Amino acid sequence: MDNGKYVRYTPEQVEALERLYHECPKPSSLRRQQLIRECPILSNIEPKQIKVWFQNRRCREKQRKEASRLQAVNRKLTAMNKLLMEENDRLQKQVSQLVYENSYFRQQTQNATLATTDTSCESVVTSGQHHLTPQHPPRDASPAGLLSIAEETLTEFLSKATGTAVEWVQLPGMKPGPDSIGIIAISHGCTGVAARACGLVGLEPSRVAEILKDRPSWYRDCRAVDIANVLSSGNGGTVELLYMQLYAPTTLAPARDFWLLRYTSVMEDGSLVVCERSINNTQNGPSMPPVPHFVRAELLSSGYLIRPCEGGGSIIHIVDHMDLEPWSVPEVLRPLYESSTLLAQRTTMAALRHLRQLSQEVSQPNVTGWGRRPAALRALGQRLSKGFNEAVNGFMDDGWSMLESDGVDDVTLLINSSPAKMAGVNISYASGFPSMTSAVLCAKASMLLQNVPPAILLRFLREHRSEWADSSIEAYSAAAIKASPCNMPGARIGGFGSQVILPLAHTIEHEEFMEVVKLENMGHYRDDMIMPSDIFLLQLCNGVDENAVGTCAELIFAPIDASFSDDAPIIPSGFRIIPLDPGTDASSPNRTLDLASALDVGPTGNKAVGDNSGHSGSTKSVMTIAFQFAFELHLQENVASMARQYLRSIIASVQRVALALSPTNLGCHASLRPPPGSPEAHTLARWISQSYRSYLGVALLKSEGGDSLLKDLWHHSDAILCCSLRAAPVFTFANQAGLDMLETTLIALQDITLEKIFDDSGRKTLCSEFPQIMQQGFMCLQGGICLSSMGRPVSYERAVAWKVLNEEENAHCICFMFVNWSFV
Repeated sequence: MDNGKYVRYTPEQVEALERLYHECPKPSSLRRQQLIRECPILSNIEPKQIKVWFQNRRCREKQRKEASRLQAVNRKLTAMNKLLMEENDRLQKQVSQLVYENSYFRQQTQNATLATTDTSCESVVTSGQHHLTPQHPPRDASPAGLLSIAEETLTEFLSKATGTAVEWVQLPGMKPGPDSIGIIAISHGCTGVAARACGLVGLEPSRVAEILKDRPSWYRDCRAVDIANVLSSGNGGTVELLYMQLYAPTTLAPARDFWLLRYTSVMEDGSLVVCERSINNTQNGPSMPPVPHFVRAELLSSGYLIRPCEGGGSIIHIVDHMDLEPWSVPEVLRPLYESSTLLAQRTTMAALRHLRQLSQEVSQPNVTGWGRRPAALRALGQRLSKGFNEAVNGFMDDGWSMLESDGVDDVTLLINSSPAKMAGVNISYASGFPSMTSAVLCAKASMLLQNVPPAILLRFLREHRSEWADSSIEAYSAAAIKASPCNMPGARIGGFGSQVILPLAHTIEHEEFMEVVKLENMGHYRDDMIMPSDIFLLQLCNGVDENAVGTCAELIFAPIDASFSDDAPIIPSGFRIIPLDPGTDASSPNRTLDLASALDVGPTGNKAVGDNSGHSGSTKSVMTIAFQFAFELHLQENVASMARQYLRSIIASVQRVALALSPTNLGCHASLRPPPGSPEAHTLARWISQSYRSYLGVALLKSEGGDSLLKDLWHHSDAILCCSLRAAPVFTFANQAGLDMLETTLIALQDITLEKIFDDSGRKTLCSEFPQIMQQGFMCLQGGICLSSMGRPVSYERAVAWKVLNEEENAHCICFMFVNWSFV
């Protein structure tokens, strides 16, 4: 080997170096020296040359990965360019057709004007024939007739997927590009509702067809698909007769079902087509009679056109076209069944997202949270969604039966004691022996929400569970899935403190994510109650993107055992919020829920909370709530009473939160405080700081004015709280430390009275010293104990109270500062 600039390695030397590289791509100097000692074949190479080899090898690996990435991007851009060119051709055809129709109708108008003087019977009859709706006779459902229907369905589907049979307009908020999910369009002016998607997926056409035909695996609203009959066509295709059921999204409407023909064939250019349509009006063949509790809807020619993509993967066109019979639901809900946007979000885009997610999992296999692979987490998410849909719909063939009402029809109660429902639920008697007579009770209700964005409301419910949930009932529900004794929730037995959200997985566009919520036990349970130390909830969340248009928002959760086994029993509960006018968005995309968001401007340029510049009118949505409880049958009456009361309390909490989050109500209700970050909040911060300096002679905050004053007050390490000057003072403002100490939020703060946070000794001291605050202007309190809103004891080293004066030197409120506080 020469000592020149370049070193030539033998194949054996390269093999030895490659082995080490795969073990350790960046070995240390000691490791390289050890390699030379262990491999005699490398003994004649200088350590410096070994170092250079590894540097070059890492560089080549980086270049290879970059080249592979660029090739993938190039293939994607090429395929996207092909899609856009096809879309451009289709639009040009549509323009030509519209120009022709415009010319035709103009000529017809002129002819009609000339014929207005003709009053003969023949003219009247002839001109009226154009507007008659033809009544189609029953279609032949014999094998030959079904093949004829299949070919007709194929032609109609292709004219929608790549032709001009439907006028498509781009879905609001969707911008096509290399990083987008695809080209999404909705129908304009056609019968029923329709949506179309074009996109790229990294799966072969046959695999794509297999996945999409298994509709229950990816379409959460699909209850079941049964294949009634299968025929073979002469060209190697198959014709199937299917019966499909869809869940109702809310308790206020019946479910839908379909009697379908599905045709799968391969076209001359190698493209694979799966097309479907309803065959409701047939004779001479199999039929599906009406099914109780279902409304027979119609699927117009729809399906999937799947073409192989150069370099691997597939280009897919998806068309969904339905008539969901909106006449069968209350008028207020009809927008749900007349919205092409909602169809695109829940069905068409769901198929494309599922394919892209599977493609990513194939190309990047990995293990996600809690050691679960994506497929296992996806199955858990499917179980959560299916269980919630079953609870909302309450089908009799699933074992559900309705309980008698208590005279008020706001909450519906169902009971299910079928073995399939109770599999894995470990209800136990107080003695510890398992109960063999257990059941599940479901309490459900729906409510109309006005002028509150679903994404913001759902995000609040997710992040502030203590505002609506009862900790003792959640402890009872958690105990029901454990092999341990559990009792009926009765008197308050303590509670759960902060919630810890542990992310598990999310879809590639982050529309949906799964997480484990840990509710930490505060202790202080009664001796006669046996409860879990911490509660773990498996939680599925989607629709929290405020920028998405017409998106359904869901929060579905179920208590799980800490072991989190794949076969663990899941009894889900949750919320679903569906916008009734998905074309409008009444909220600013940058509205936030707390003061902290109003103080810091992040990389996305968030505006202040009070900025409602995006408000464009009122919105309506329907919220569906369903909670399930496992119980012993002899406790049915008690559990039913508890469930009714609990759901009504949740409804009341949701209504209160929705009112507080409503942009219009923030300004028109005197009981609600101005939004943090507004001029009123800055003014209050200035009054608090000036009054403190005036009475105590020292500065409270680092800054004495300007925009940073409110920020300094919010981030102050001590808890600072303001209360009103009423007979029963209530809190009106708190900084972040104050909210943490009280374990509450700015929205719920107004429900907490001053005396509620003190024990008996503290209340006596406060009553005796309160006049001093009003007369002297301030007061210093010795250290003691106060209580959070959840009854949790909090110790503080000392406290200071002072009177806050406004610009006219009048008392505005009383401010308290708790120094060096901590939970006991």
